[in-house]
Amino acid sequence: MSKVRPPYPAEFRQQMVELVRAGRSPTELSREFNVTAQSITNWVGQAAIDGGPLPGKEGLTTAEREELVRLRRQLRQVQQERDILAKATAWFAGRSDATSTKSSDS
Repeated sequence: MSKVRPPYPAEFRQQMVELVRAGRSPTELSREFNVTAQSITNWVGQAAIDGGPLPGKEGLTTAEREELVRLRRQLRQVQQERDILAKATAWFAGRSDATSTKSSDS
C-alpha cells in the first residue's frame, strides 16, 4: 500500500531544483533528502516550463495550471446550477399546466 504525503513546501522544491541546476543528480538528492528522484525530475521540468518557453518543452506553467483548476471548478458549479434551474423550470411548468387544467374544468 502506498503512503500519501502532503505536498512538499515550495521552498524545498525550489532548493532541490537549484541543487540539480548546480550539478547534483536527482538520484543523489533523492537518497540524501528521502524524496523520489522522479519527483525531483518533475520539479526541475516544471521549473523549466515556468521559466519561459523552451524548445521541446511543452506544458502549462504553474499559474496556468492553477487557473485551469479554478476554471474547471467554476464550470462544474455553473453546470450544477444550470441543472437545478432546468429541473425547477420543468417542475414549475408541470404545476402551471395542472393549475390551468383545473381552472378550465370549472
